[in-house]
Amino acid sequence: MIPGMEYRDQDVSNCSIARALEIVGQPWVLLVLREAFRGIRRFDEIQDHLGVSRSVLAARLEKMVGAGLLERQAYREQGQRTRWEYQLTDKGRELYPVLTALRQWGDAHLADPEGPPVLAEHADCGAHVRVQLVCDHGHALDGDRDVIRRPGPSARLRQPARH
Repeated sequence: MIPGMEYRDQDVSNCSIARALEIVGQPWVLLVLREAFRGIRRFDEIQDHLGVSRSVLAARLEKMVGAGLLERQAYREQGQRTRWEYQLTDKGRELYPVLTALRQWGDAHLADPEGPPVLAEHADCGAHVRVQLVCDHGHALDGDRDVIRRPGPSARLRQPARH
């Protein structure tokens, strides 16, 4: 950590957001995760439900398995060849709040006039499910203005641009 370093002086090449987007920022990845969370895990079902090309879906699934978000499990229906189902890993399940935040934002700003197409409710009490920023002490935050950012242990100084 470099005390007093300004963000403008920080090298962002090891940014966790950028690294996460290398995986989940690829087209179709978040939608494949949505399908897996909703129980659609077989290649043909995912492809049919999303309308994505087979080649693109195969490439995304391969990357998602390689990144540890999904794992392939064989299944075989009677009289058929062995096929694959894609199960969420713990690492993949940790993205549920990300999808929930995107749904919450989309419901607030992009839903049809009648309302959102899906309602997410708590299984125990029936209340709507939403994402909220909370600190480790349990204090609810109103947004980014309640957050102070400091250089972390892997912060590095940005090298001046060469012209």
